[in-house]
Amino acid sequence: MLWKSLEGKSQLLLFSTRVNRHLRFTSFTIFIFVLLVLPDVAFGVERFPPPQFDDHELPVTTVPEPRRDLYEYLDVAALLAALSLASYLALKKRSRRGVFLLGIFSLLYFGFWRKGCVCSIGATQNIVLALFESGYTAPITVIAFFILPLIFTLFFGRTFCAAVCPLGAIQDVVAIRPIKVPSWLEHALRLLPYIYLSAAVLFAATGSAFIICEYDPFVAFFRRSGSLNMLILGACFLLVGVFVGRPYCRFLCPYGVMLNLVSKASKWHVTITPGECIQCRLCEDSCPFGSIERPTQELRIHNRAEGKKMLAILISLLPLFIALSSWLGVLISPALSRVHATVSLAERVWLEDTGKIEETTDASEAFRRTGRPTEELYNEALTLKKRFTFGGGMFGAFIGLVIGIKLINLSIRRRRMDYEVNRGTCLSCGRCFSYCPIEHVRLKKSS
Repeated sequence: MLWKSLEGKSQLLLFSTRVNRHLRFTSFTIFIFVLLVLPDVAFGVERFPPPQFDDHELPVTTVPEPRRDLYEYLDVAALLAALSLASYLALKKRSRRGVFLLGIFSLLYFGFWRKGCVCSIGATQNIVLALFESGYTAPITVIAFFILPLIFTLFFGRTFCAAVCPLGAIQDVVAIRPIKVPSWLEHALRLLPYIYLSAAVLFAATGSAFIICEYDPFVAFFRRSGSLNMLILGACFLLVGVFVGRPYCRFLCPYGVMLNLVSKASKWHVTITPGECIQCRLCEDSCPFGSIERPTQELRIHNRAEGKKMLAILISLLPLFIALSSWLGVLISPALSRVHATVSLAERVWLEDTGKIEETTDASEAFRRTGRPTEELYNEALTLKKRFTFGGGMFGAFIGLVIGIKLINLSIRRRRMDYEVNRGTCLSCGRCFSYCPIEHVRLKKSS
């Protein structure tokens, strides 16, 4: 019999607890080791101080030094190999330990050694800029880092998030005692990545800023340099990550929006059990990311009627959500346009010329030294503001569409007979494997 071969639920729970405790202790030890061996990671201190010269200020390096094409192609090869291995370990081998160790490698290589660049998350902005700016061409390596994880997700689910993304790996290392986030709060916070992605697309398309890279919470650790504010932000995410599983991945990552949508259509995906679910409920609270969906009770006739009525109301209100959000996006477009350096400079020069501000800035003085007429600057800023007006409307319309679809999905009452993973939000980390008794039977048979 199945239960006799496992010697009772109590032994299963004890075994799972020991495995999880061992993995947590190992991950925390490795993370502390990295911070101790590389203290400059945490404080942005240079290993050797630069020579001092009179009347000369050393420029601050904000990006890694250019690398030769050979090393860039090596990064692509490493990404392809890591994606292949992560998919094999998660789906075929079903090894949580293997997935975790591969994540440590990705953290060390793509994170600390590669300094967080090229990054699949930040590559989104390069692709957008290449689509909207004819004078810019995205490097082939950037295109590969953007497309390869999406392709693997389409076939194997979010194995990129499981063990390849360094931003996810560094949060996985510190996830020692994650707690469950209330479902209402989870649904609300999962709207933030859509807003972040929309803003990143808008600013990249207008050539204003690469906000994903600029506000990457962990790049200061990876590059062993950075502003104090970014170091504090990264430290806060890691501190929250001790108690909330992967807060950046779940509630902020803009690339995760695309991975979520693609993963729902994946051909193969991680499952809790390798065979038939026996509803033992041992996996019920094993996922720290809220991606395990419980079986639903039999839907009653009046509940179905109420659900259909609510669904019809929300569908009819969807155009109103889109129109209202688009209008709000147009209203805030002037504020958004000031992110662009040309628009902010034009407004500053206009304030100085009209006498509303007496002080000048370095940027305004540099512009006046060029001898360009101010009308030319104003016309350029006006053209950009028009682009932001259109982009702000599209930005708002997209957010309204997302909110409307989110409400519609919540109103749909689905029947589930077994415990299942949410194919969109599941990160394929494999934590639930060790809780499944069918998985233990498979391991015994394979050993």
